[in-house]
Amino acid sequence: MRTQRGGMKKQDKNRQLPQILFCLVLFGTLTLVCLPVFSSGDGVTGLIKSATTKLDPDNQVQTDIIMPKHVVQAKEPYQGGIFYTQTRKDKISRFKCSACHSDKEVMIKNAGKISHAEIKVQHGGKDGPSDCNTCHDKTDRDFLISAKGAKIDIDHVYDMCGQCHFRQKKDWIGGAHGKRVTFWAGQRVVENCTSCHNPHSPRFEKRMPTTYSVPLK
Repeated sequence: MRTQRGGMKKQDKNRQLPQILFCLVLFGTLTLVCLPVFSSGDGVTGLIKSATTKLDPDNQVQTDIIMPKHVVQAKEPYQGGIFYTQTRKDKISRFKCSACHSDKEVMIKNAGKISHAEIKVQHGGKDGPSDCNTCHDKTDRDFLISAKGAKIDIDHVYDMCGQCHFRQKKDWIGGAHGKRVTFWAGQRVVENCTSCHNPHSPRFEKRMPTTYSVPLK
């Protein structure tokens, strides 16, 4: 029994020897790697500073977010700086309006109703319904007209809408109303009022939701 116990002790020492050697080698390697860091003037503090220092933008990968076409800079002040909105004149198939609305005598009876038969003005309350001249300049049909008689470019139609719908305009400027065209990164470009709303009949029709809640079983 004594011989067996002695043999077992020798076997245990032989098994532990490679582990001891591995630990010594690992300790020596870590010492060689870390010694220059800790012996330098800055040490660990220098490593932390270098890791948290703002990276050089010239060495970073840059992603170009292309600005959409047909946009115009909004005239309204915005807390995030300047922003852009979609143009509208290029979406109107028969613009310029002055091509027809000119000083020339109209020879066709009811020409206005015929040429604009698809337009139904359902805008405004019962006491003050809107008509063409509520928003369009009588003398220059290429422009809108404000309540104070100032011309408004059709690309900046939000100035026209915002006279009555001022709460919605404020939300639109701040980003709570309307949709953004571009990604959240990059220059802010949002849809114009008439990108979503029909200016002659702005109220959305009632419709069923595209998704619905499934009752829990």
